[in-house]
Amino acid sequence: MTDARRLDGPAVEQRLARIDELLGRVEDVPGPTSQAAIAAVQALTEVYGEALARVQDIVGPRLAAALADDELLSHLLVLHEIHPDPLERRVARALEDIRPAVRDRGGEVELAGVADGVATVRLALKGCDSSSATVEKAVREAVLAVGPELSEVRREAAGDRAFVPLDALAQRPVASSASGGPA
Repeated sequence: MTDARRLDGPAVEQRLARIDELLGRVEDVPGPTSQAAIAAVQALTEVYGEALARVQDIVGPRLAAALADDELLSHLLVLHEIHPDPLERRVARALEDIRPAVRDRGGEVELAGVADGVATVRLALKGCDSSSATVEKAVREAVLAVGPELSEVRREAAGDRAFVPLDALAQRPVASSASGGPA
């Protein structure tokens, strides 16, 4: 049974957006009062991070991993740099989660690597540029959601590595009309 006071996903998103808006407004006001407000939020965040770390210590690795599976808690653990999974594993998992949607649009995605604050992904897409841009943006957002410490998500250049979709390997060659042989 769920407590009626608990926030569902959209309510959490709404609160986070409101917090961002309010903090933005505080940052825009010059002077010592806004600096004190920002310092108070930072100190409160540090205390909450310590509290989360203590919860992880108390529950142990198995339950800490379960906490990390919750989307909101996972974001908080990343924010406080206490997530039990390394960045590369979180990014690979995010790509696994988005892979079916990318495939539905005729594409394929995989992690090429993470280095120096940059996640590089192999993204092969079929279709128009606007559709490709939409998929690329979704992939970028999924990766940055689990890795806010990343400075960039880079798409590996097409010439860096040949990508052949698995279904293309299963197709038989088409006969060429000019030579009469396989293409």
